[in-house]
Amino acid sequence: MSLPRALILSVSLMVAGALVLSGLPGCGGGSSGGTTGLLQVGVTDLSGNVSSLVVTIREIRVVPAGQEEEATGVGLPLIATFVAPQPIDIMQLQYQQQLLGENQVPAGAYSQVRLVLEPNPPGAPVNYLIYASDLNTMVPLKTPSGQQSGLKILGQFEVAAGVINAIVLDFDPAKAVVTAGKSGQTLLKPTGIRITKVAEILASYGGIGGAVLPEDAQATAMVSVIPVGESAAIAQGSVNPDDGSFRAGVPSGEYYLVVTADGYPTFDSSLLSPAKTYQVVAGEDTDAGVIDLT
Repeated sequence: MSLPRALILSVSLMVAGALVLSGLPGCGGGSSGGTTGLLQVGVTDLSGNVSSLVVTIREIRVVPAGQEEEATGVGLPLIATFVAPQPIDIMQLQYQQQLLGENQVPAGAYSQVRLVLEPNPPGAPVNYLIYASDLNTMVPLKTPSGQQSGLKILGQFEVAAGVINAIVLDFDPAKAVVTAGKSGQTLLKPTGIRITKVAEILASYGGIGGAVLPEDAQATAMVSVIPVGESAAIAQGSVNPDDGSFRAGVPSGEYYLVVTADGYPTFDSSLLSPAKTYQVVAGEDTDAGVIDLT
């Protein structure tokens, strides 16, 4: 892939591979009250032909399931707001995750993360990329709705009450950064960002990724990454509905993959004969290949 991957937002429900997570147990400790959970959001990256990819964030909010039409504002749970807008260079976070904010939010199901971005002023942009082949040129990123309703990142995840929850936003510039045909503008599209619920935000990690087929399964497919010898997923999320791709950041170790989708048999690599495991090494990506549920 020519462009790097991964913006991980970490809210003490943290937001990468990039899986959009749902149903992963929360981490222990650190929360007060029985009706809210702490949510964390973080960011990460893979290397490529881009030297810098900068987004400047003013506010992070999350959207409870069923409130997708709600305007961005006080009606949606707040993760973080920055008096001085926060520039994040994703390219500086290769195989690292940076915590951006955390807050107590109502427990329950969520369907979106919204990143409200600072608008590009005349002159030097604050949302831009720099190609490795031309280090002196900032290419402005056009972010439709990013300054009003926010960049809407879709993905299902659960916030459990009384514990720390974490999600990671997996930012894939190869899909998120596109050039418009007639205008020639460089656009930042939220469809290139995925949400993964994780056990914790990691100072360093390895990636495991692949794709799920057939196309009819991609809208409901969920991928779980389970350490060998354990029963609970360490990362879990949905796949990119455009191409079925997934990626998750996990510690070094050996893992099984479980893939489910409505109307299709479950794929469980631990039940294959022989069982199939995936070795992940920090600072590297492991290719799980194509998982065909048919």
